[in-house]
Amino acid sequence: MQNWKKVFGIIWSGQLISTLSSSIVGYAVVFWLSIETKSAGVLALATIAALLPQMIFGPFTGVFVDRWDRRVTMIAADLFIAVCTFLMALMFLSGNVKISLVYVLLVMRSLGSAFHVPAMQASVPLLAPENELMRISGINQVIQSVSVIAGPALAALLITVLNMVWVLMIDVAGALVAVGSLMLVRIPNPPRKADAPGPHILRELKEGLAEIYYHRGLLWLFIIIVLAHFFIMPVAALFPLMTISHFNGGTYQMSIVEICWGVGMLAGGALLGIKKLKIPEIIIINSTFLVTGLTFLLSGILPETGFHIFAGLTFAGGISMALYSASFMVIIQTNVDMAVMGRVFSLYGSLTLLPSIFGLLQTGYVADAIGVPNAFIISGMAIIMIAVWAFFIPALRSMASGKLT
Repeated sequence: MQNWKKVFGIIWSGQLISTLSSSIVGYAVVFWLSIETKSAGVLALATIAALLPQMIFGPFTGVFVDRWDRRVTMIAADLFIAVCTFLMALMFLSGNVKISLVYVLLVMRSLGSAFHVPAMQASVPLLAPENELMRISGINQVIQSVSVIAGPALAALLITVLNMVWVLMIDVAGALVAVGSLMLVRIPNPPRKADAPGPHILRELKEGLAEIYYHRGLLWLFIIIVLAHFFIMPVAALFPLMTISHFNGGTYQMSIVEICWGVGMLAGGALLGIKKLKIPEIIIINSTFLVTGLTFLLSGILPETGFHIFAGLTFAGGISMALYSASFMVIIQTNVDMAVMGRVFSLYGSLTLLPSIFGLLQTGYVADAIGVPNAFIISGMAIIMIAVWAFFIPALRSMASGKLT
């Protein structure tokens, strides 16, 4: 095996630059839409455009990820995203910007991510020793957290001092850096059976579903995660409204909440990257959902003067989500057949994005019908009950003892 630390150092360097540049451009487009349209509906549609393709096409892209060379897939996806961003830059350069075309290009960028994300996730166990996967997941969380923290601030700065054309070109440059880093390494492909049948999309998709269903613990884990996300994502969309309507905050306070979440994720990822936790991953996942539910519940019952406590609870929520994400990645990477891992990761992405779309569509209704604080309280209680239930599911308890049934 090649020197895996050197390989990951090269890949991480490229991914950090690419992820940060994509985050900057993503926030810059949102800020531009906010300034130009002042419409919550436009922002919701733009976000849906950025998420929907990954949800719809995710299960099918996983089939191709497992079939194709994973390094080539990531390079092609990065180049495709760069082309989409370049076309958006040309539209801004022409001075004839159409919101509908912005939606289309956001959809195309999302389609590229639907190939890149599972290919990257499924490549990790092919490169690193199994006992280092949790640490690697922690460092990946650090990369994502840096983008969450720095992305909004840099986007706000750049959009005021640069033309949108040059802001968009930052993402093109970041994608090219990521491609260059991938060109310097080799990612082995999983072994294939000599008597394996020919390619067939639906059959291969069923194989990915069968891999989840075959492991009862994994099936129950997916059920718990989807149920938890069903209550987490609608409330996640309400954080800005909670800051403004309940705590009487403004733009500054909203940015503080975003930073607290990002710093929490950074702290959680750094913890995993520095120290190997000896707690079973499934216990970590159940516990993080319990913590997340508590942060929602407590946030909902805070008085209007409790903004600083709200920010602290958001920080704790960021830590818990970083630990959850890293732990889930390790469970998949150590228990799923490498030949179908891309399909399993893409199915996970699609299933967890479904509640995100629902949350975006229902945000206004929920806020008006029951009030934002009540939405936090109800969702928090539901997540706590799901987490407690998960501790008593036999298949998940078996996973805690190191057995995936």
